[in-house]
Amino acid sequence: MKALFDSYQLGPITLKNRIVMAPLTRSRAGKGEVPRELNAEYYKQRAGAGLIITEATQVSQQGQGYLWTPGIFTQEQVEGWKKVTAAVHSRGGEIFLQMWHVGRISHTRLQPNGASPISSTDKAAANSFSFTYDEAGKPAQLPTSKPHNATLAELKQVIADYERGAHNVEKAGFNGAEIHGANGYLFDQFMNSVVNERNDEYGNQAKETRTRLILEAFEAVAGVLGSAHVGVRIAPYGSFSGMAPDPKVEETFLYLAQQLTQRGAAYVHLVRGSQMDPEPVVPTEFFAKFRKAFEGSIIVTGGLTKRIAEQLLADNIADLFGFGSLYISNPDLVERFKNNWPLTPPDQTTFYGGDAHGYTDYPAYQPDLVTT
Repeated sequence: MKALFDSYQLGPITLKNRIVMAPLTRSRAGKGEVPRELNAEYYKQRAGAGLIITEATQVSQQGQGYLWTPGIFTQEQVEGWKKVTAAVHSRGGEIFLQMWHVGRISHTRLQPNGASPISSTDKAAANSFSFTYDEAGKPAQLPTSKPHNATLAELKQVIADYERGAHNVEKAGFNGAEIHGANGYLFDQFMNSVVNERNDEYGNQAKETRTRLILEAFEAVAGVLGSAHVGVRIAPYGSFSGMAPDPKVEETFLYLAQQLTQRGAAYVHLVRGSQMDPEPVVPTEFFAKFRKAFEGSIIVTGGLTKRIAEQLLADNIADLFGFGSLYISNPDLVERFKNNWPLTPPDQTTFYGGDAHGYTDYPAYQPDLVTT
């Protein structure tokens, strides 16, 4: 019988268990969006996970939508990430970097030369915010800026940025990379047939055109790292970052699953629901269809508990199970699950920005000493 604590073969990589530390934006990168010793310590503390997937990491300045999120496009950033991978590997962990472009979920104050963000539409995302500086120069949540429909040259540059990012992932010592195609960011904007208002080869008219951009990004990254070291994260049915209900969601994502199978993707990471969605939002029937369409490993994340993960494993819905907020306050989550130790709730006021408080100062559980 399969168990959460069994080792798992993810292509050429042996994971020590089926528990994944899911990507968590914490907005604690240093100057120049460079990872620092504090970040290395944070990930090292959580290296008991079978796989760590880093916080979302922009592949270019254009791809940034929030203050103090790390990048993977400068040599200084590569050097910073080397500290993180070395720390995780010193504890026997495996770590993938999540590659990110936010598309329209940005603000002109974060964009190169104050330009408008790019997207598959020129409409701003409803009820969506970018974490940037306000007019007084203070960090603030501001409504996202109106985007422009990306030119073909701009989309070609995005793919080039992913290829450059893949080379930097390799230089920094990661075990692989995850392409962020979820939660209303750039690739999700193209895959959603309502948000995507284009009518060219990246347009909304067919599943092939809606998925073209993310598949081109996958091929660029896999061309550097090898497809067995590249995963993709998606959020079918998600509403985060202004995503509209999509009548073609199943058609699009099952086609994507087939295409990623053909390309030998390491895994697909399915988000059951984001922090803005009731849990779960992905229908059980969709999971079953996706399992048939995609032949690689499947990670599921979103509102999981140990019990839910064990049931999903028993039902063969997924192979690996991502935990997000629980990993913020329980660096030793695997041991707590294994021993049924109590879980520490996270302090939400320390999620984004700040220092070690609420980041590296959550202690591992100390079981009471038994005296005889």
